Amino acid sequence: MANHYVQRDLTAEDIFNTGLRDQWYAICPSTFVERGAMQKVTRWGLDWLLFRKSDGEIRMLADRCPHRGAPLSQGMHLGDRIVCRYHGVQVDGGGTVVKVPGMPGCNMEGQQLVTSLPTREVGGVILAFFASAPDSQPVELGIPDPLADPEVSSFLSYMEWKAPWRYALENLLDPMHGAYLHADSHSMSGGETSARFRIRETDRGFFFEKTDQRGKNFDWVEYCRTGADWVDLEIPYPASAGPGGGFGIIGMATPIDAETTAVFFWRYRRVEGWERDVWRFLYRTTIEARHWAVVEQDRVMLEAMALDADQAENLYQHDLGVIRLRRLYRGQAEEQAKALLDAHG
Repeated sequence: MANHYVQRDLTAEDIFNTGLRDQWYAICPSTFVERGAMQKVTRWGLDWLLFRKSDGEIRMLADRCPHRGAPLSQGMHLGDRIVCRYHGVQVDGGGTVVKVPGMPGCNMEGQQLVTSLPTREVGGVILAFFASAPDSQPVELGIPDPLADPEVSSFLSYMEWKAPWRYALENLLDPMHGAYLHADSHSMSGGETSARFRIRETDRGFFFEKTDQRGKNFDWVEYCRTGADWVDLEIPYPASAGPGGGFGIIGMATPIDAETTAVFFWRYRRVEGWERDVWRFLYRTTIEARHWAVVEQDRVMLEAMALDADQAENLYQHDLGVIRLRRLYRGQAEEQAKALLDAHG
């Protein structure tokens, strides 16, 4: 990986606001980049180009030509490479300059001069490994269990919210808001409006759960770190919602920049055979619209919060999951900022 986008002067606050390094992030739905097509995206406050090679493989490059910094996203797709429209410089999916038509034999040819991020596709989503240094190697990626289970049927939802990424994650680690913000929803109108919570450790993160209620509302969430950060939660469902087990949601959030977030929800149920067909039909015709109404409540609330809302809070027992997440992220941001400072002096 070339060092074009290695930011050497990042502070811990910069990293906290725009995303931790050295981990995998969801970038966008796979359908955003069809075979032979390309798509510009902004992630972590930086511009990138996604393109799918003629063999279907997805690649992700920094959106700057190594010659004069022109956006490669305005160029042409040639199957296994991108041609910069400004002067015709050709860059392959690994970030290597393969041809400089204006000056054959130019010393740029054969050099890896554009950052290329490792990518994978999971559950209909493109993921990329965002490194802190040119020599950082991708960590192992553990796929969320429901996305790897053939007995689980899921639907992907993608949104972009005008709110910091930490707000989106903290919202998912705050089960108590379900009894208030979503009290009029089809699935979270039951249960008590007060509760006690606990943190239960796991080998990949922790559960944040109510101690005195289960299966009545948004009663628990599991936060997982498996190379990528994600949460798993369950919402109770009435029999009218069709066949299948409990209704689950896998959630991921990726910083677009310090003030905007790409949000990914996989809504899933464990259901097979004809029951899967019934469930998917009911979801598309009836349930999906109800889910979007709930998500819209979250979006409106988070986008209305001030960017510094977390600087004047009075937290209590229900906020233990939020507190735990912030401490984890701030500590890691400080470690990564110090490592960058030590490496570049």
